[in-house]
Amino acid sequence: MVYQIFTCHFSENCINKSMENVHLVTLNQPLKGFRNFISSWILTLHDLTIVIDPGPRYSIPILMDALKKQGVKRIDYILLTHIHIDHAGGAGLLLEYYPDAQIICHPKGISHMIDPAKLWQGSREVLGNIAEVYGKISPIPEKNICYRGSIEVGETVVNVLQTPGHASHHLCYQIGDILFAGEVAGVNYPIEDGLYLRIATPPVFDYDMYLNSLKKAAAADVSHICFAHYGHSRDVKNVFDTAFDQLENWMATVEKHYRAGTEHFEKIVFEELLRNDRGVAHYHTLPEDIQEREKYFSFNSIRGMQEYLIKCNDA
Repeated sequence: MVYQIFTCHFSENCINKSMENVHLVTLNQPLKGFRNFISSWILTLHDLTIVIDPGPRYSIPILMDALKKQGVKRIDYILLTHIHIDHAGGAGLLLEYYPDAQIICHPKGISHMIDPAKLWQGSREVLGNIAEVYGKISPIPEKNICYRGSIEVGETVVNVLQTPGHASHHLCYQIGDILFAGEVAGVNYPIEDGLYLRIATPPVFDYDMYLNSLKKAAAADVSHICFAHYGHSRDVKNVFDTAFDQLENWMATVEKHYRAGTEHFEKIVFEELLRNDRGVAHYHTLPEDIQEREKYFSFNSIRGMQEYLIKCNDA
């Protein structure tokens, strides 16, 4: 199935019609720089309605308003690219309004969504106040969540790709010629001219796992890539070429400073990456609050690679 492509303007509005029957919902959060950051997607295909990554608890009212504007009475499937709180934290709350929806999740994530106590505790430990703003994770009834390798309903086929790397419980979904990529290729910020792409390798990071999943996602025959962070791109080849280059460059830069015992490690590595990495070349053109957000998460990705090297060195 091929979807008609429309121009998508990345405004502050909660709905941007990017493709026929495929709608981007922008889930802005009340945190500095957390705008144009979290994507949720609504697909209304024939008699089938799908939501991909409903987002955190805080912004479920935004998603509900978008669903209402689209005239959605029933959700058939809620597809989770991964169970991190900013993408899946609100799924249980959404189910209260759409109790017949079936949630698709990586097998490793199912138990954590049924009983999210450890996931919520871990989110608070890692993210601190950010997690509190996102909101507490609601449990999902066991009957409403499972893993499936593919979904076929009438003319609609959803191919489910297991792509661990950003997280061990990461999935991508191919629907027609669109890849809903989660964070397999990193984080996109839409700019007028060129591409801003930042790798997402938080602890616990494994280089081979990340690379293999990137290869699997890049092999999908698609004309569009839709990001969990944020928006979409028609330039799929450039996105993946940049993602491969970025993985190698960040890994090499982190390793160089790790071997050298560089002080102020994250700061120095990040400053060098801003000079030598094509993905973040447009960093200084981003709004100041977005730069601050991207710096915070870049440090987290650098730490993931550093901890991977420490683990390899100790093995």
